[in-house]
Amino acid sequence: MSEKKLSEVEIIKEKSNYLRGTLVQSLDNRITGALYPDDTNLIKFHGAYQQTDRDLDSERKAQKLEPLYSLMIRVRVPGGVATPAQWLRMDELADKYGNGTLKLTTRQAFQLHGIKKRQLKATIQGFNEVLLDSIAGCGDVNRNVMCSPNPDESRVHAAVYQVAKELSAAFTPRTTAYYEVFLDGQPVDESQPFASAKNTAGQDEEPIYGKTYLPRKFKIALAVPPQNDTDIFANDIGLIAIEKDGELVGFNLAAGGGLGMTFGMPETFPRLADMLGYIDKQDIVKVCEAIITTQRDNGNRENRKLSRLKYTVERMGLEVFKSEVERRSGVIFQEPQPYKFAHSGDPLGWTKTHDGRFNLGLFIEGGRVADTPDFPLKTTLKMLALVHDGDFRLTGNQNLVIGNISPQMRPIVEAILEKHGILAATHRQTALRQNSIACVALNTCSQAFAEAERYLPSLIDKIDLMIRAQGLESEAINIRMTGCPNGCGRPYLAEIGFVGKSPGYYNLYLGGAHNGERLNKLYKEMLNEMAILSELEPILAHYARERQRNERFGDFVIRKEYVKATTQGTNFHD
Repeated sequence: MSEKKLSEVEIIKEKSNYLRGTLVQSLDNRITGALYPDDTNLIKFHGAYQQTDRDLDSERKAQKLEPLYSLMIRVRVPGGVATPAQWLRMDELADKYGNGTLKLTTRQAFQLHGIKKRQLKATIQGFNEVLLDSIAGCGDVNRNVMCSPNPDESRVHAAVYQVAKELSAAFTPRTTAYYEVFLDGQPVDESQPFASAKNTAGQDEEPIYGKTYLPRKFKIALAVPPQNDTDIFANDIGLIAIEKDGELVGFNLAAGGGLGMTFGMPETFPRLADMLGYIDKQDIVKVCEAIITTQRDNGNRENRKLSRLKYTVERMGLEVFKSEVERRSGVIFQEPQPYKFAHSGDPLGWTKTHDGRFNLGLFIEGGRVADTPDFPLKTTLKMLALVHDGDFRLTGNQNLVIGNISPQMRPIVEAILEKHGILAATHRQTALRQNSIACVALNTCSQAFAEAERYLPSLIDKIDLMIRAQGLESEAINIRMTGCPNGCGRPYLAEIGFVGKSPGYYNLYLGGAHNGERLNKLYKEMLNEMAILSELEPILAHYARERQRNERFGDFVIRKEYVKATTQGTNFHD
């Protein structure tokens, strides 16, 4: 492929010297709060996005000031499990350098918002001290590896968590740029799951990614049936744990999922991963590496809108793609093993682990850990972290599990949460609200056309009135909103999905499967709040009257022909 055909980002990566670019100079430049243009692409590989406060853009422009630049930084948490010390450090950094809040993401990672450029190094050094990192939090590499976040639920869950950590370590970039730029060249702590790779001349090497890394972002998720709480079919690689006699023996592997699309470009579409087959657990790393290198060598590097693995699979054809993966890995896929997913949500409330300890699932609306005058969530969780003898588990649905609680600690945990109203708040929510997801969107995301996180709670307040009027408050309908079509909040898998088109207006999608195994379909376009409520009220009433026993909302709207079933990504727009 000739260089003139490459996208601009490919050229930037090629010239970056393994992701260094001019980041040192950008960070040292005190004249502006922004990075140099090329470095805004490279900083993503180190886990950060440059953003502006879009609420203030017009005012600052009128005052002849540059936009209020800041950085969002995404901190990886493989498998979603963090220690109390790590939670406390993230809480501290949010107050010291950020906007005073933590965002729990749909990839089981932390996000810090509002970091000024001059404080970025101190922030990164702060969480590296507690063995967290942001390398590969974003960028054209494998990102945070997700898995069902309760490793103590069973031996299978614990084994799957270990596989997630192994995959994360195997596919972390090996460049030393992260340490040179942000950590002053400090050596990697031996307990961190990655280390640099240099050739005999002492220069960086990327044995898996190569000099220009992948054509686009790459995502891996693992799940333990019957819970599909990581939405594995939305990932480039989805791994379904298969057990025998209570032990993990291997995985059904699906490949080619991804939810982003672009309005006005029907050749872009969300797509669920295709099942390739079963593989034994000892072969998982080599097979995943073969998929990554197949995408590295065959993915589209000309048009980033068509560069995800899902388009590579479509272009190559599933059988050709599968054969290439088998050739590269030396592993032949076996027939998929039986499995069944029941749902894609999180179990909230108390559950007991296989070894007699406890987990407590908490609903975190929009994944935003913050204090308000009547709901001191952030402060309460900090108090809990100071005494907790277990861990904190971030879920793929933006919720939080207070995990591995000892029997003697359970009354203390309950007392702290009850004193500040945290448990009571979870209990009084409708099941629809508890199954909601919202991306950040406005005011900081540069891609957003409309609100999501700041708006969805108030919209649900109004939908909840309908839900309660119809006696559906215990019906777990998943509802998701994003401010643009890129799909960060997985709206195309929702039973009720909203995708922002312009401020105050959304496309409404219906008919996703509650267990994450079917995409939804566009129902109505460009709806404001009044129109959204007007459209949903009769459908919810119809569902309450005529649903069959145990029938999910997403299945009902297809049976009653509100929308057609989306059977594959290529007919999503039909």
